[in-house]
Amino acid sequence: MPLETPRRASVIGDVITQMETMVVSGEWPVGTRIPPEPELVVALGVGRNSVREAVRALAHSGMLEVRQGDGTWVRAASGLGAALDRYVRRADARHVLEVRRGLEREAARLAARNRTDDDLAGLTEALARQHELAAADDRDGFVRGDLEFHRRVAAAAHNPVLSDLLDHLGDALVATIRITVDEQHAVGTPAFHVHTDLVDAIRNGDPDAAGRASDALLDELLALLGGQS
Repeated sequence: MPLETPRRASVIGDVITQMETMVVSGEWPVGTRIPPEPELVVALGVGRNSVREAVRALAHSGMLEVRQGDGTWVRAASGLGAALDRYVRRADARHVLEVRRGLEREAARLAARNRTDDDLAGLTEALARQHELAAADDRDGFVRGDLEFHRRVAAAAHNPVLSDLLDHLGDALVATIRITVDEQHAVGTPAFHVHTDLVDAIRNGDPDAAGRASDALLDELLALLGGQS
């Protein structure tokens, strides 16, 4: 979507809203650099000070990151994502996983009730990809694949609030997942039976089995960190 010249009274507020929309919509993806200030001034039809104030506000919220000499980069897809990222990075990994356990249990139960054929195909594909990445000992890829698998479970729940929470939390859980992946490799090849049980329960439309499989998966990770659920 193109940027437009603000027409309302609060110019800076309008600029913030439009830039925030570009991030949330994915026009400016997380991890990319936004257009330089001169381009934003032209596109928005406002002064440099308005653009600078908007960037400053979004940087303060955690959505943007200003890197001296390297422009401004998108750090989080929303203010909520930025806040969760800051909080989770300071939190104990076990505590984060305990919260994730509860949210993902509900996502799994809802996915068993609400999944579509397309959702199921995506989950099956994600699970197969995990097998390939584990066989190739691609740990970075495995971490990304694990996040994708759980995002697909959340998406299959068809609850946008729950999906959004898990999506933001997942971004902040990369370090935690990496720890558990390293622990799993220390004791042997990662087991996929729990992932398979989860997909089977979702396929069969069994919320209780899906919830148990989700709990079992997170319980394994908690056990690797020395936590008890």
